[in-house]
Amino acid sequence: MILQNSILVLCSYCIGSIPTGLLLAKAFGGVDIRTKGSGNIGATNVYRTLGRKIGIMTLIGDCLKGLLPVLAAKALGLPNMWVALIGLAAFLGHIFPVFLRFKGGKGVATALGVFLATSPFAVLAALGVFILVLVKWRFVSLASITAAAVMPALTTIIDRNPMIVAMSLAISIIVIIKHHENIRRLRNGTESKFKA
Repeated sequence: MILQNSILVLCSYCIGSIPTGLLLAKAFGGVDIRTKGSGNIGATNVYRTLGRKIGIMTLIGDCLKGLLPVLAAKALGLPNMWVALIGLAAFLGHIFPVFLRFKGGKGVATALGVFLATSPFAVLAALGVFILVLVKWRFVSLASITAAAVMPALTTIIDRNPMIVAMSLAISIIVIIKHHENIRRLRNGTESKFKA
């Protein structure tokens, strides 16, 4: 059982490693998204570089990378520890993709998929925080950081599942760390605002 579940964790990591933004940008825009804009392979950079349609496709694709492995784990009736490990593996696959020499995105959309499968009500609350911050200050990065920061507290209050709380804490910390350049630009007043 441990071996089988460990293989599932590895498969989840590989699914998370699929560079959705890079593939879509090459397929529909003919560009290497890593050489455009911020150089990030995530939905925000794709959106700014290639437009709304491909940006939304990237968002959905990255989200599904986190959602589907966790839904599969839950459908198989795996214990919460393994569900959390599979979710974390998918997230880490996006952050450190084996297919891109471990240089990936910031993980927000993939984390969203993981949390939609494990903590949908916490996601609704965090989404409300995200929207409020985005509308008020127009920074996607700030909204993402804030939403990530509140997720551990929300999962603690709503889910009360130690494994899911631990997973959300790990994901939150990594998301915030991955936004260190955005945090620096926010402090310097040079961060780009979101344009619909």
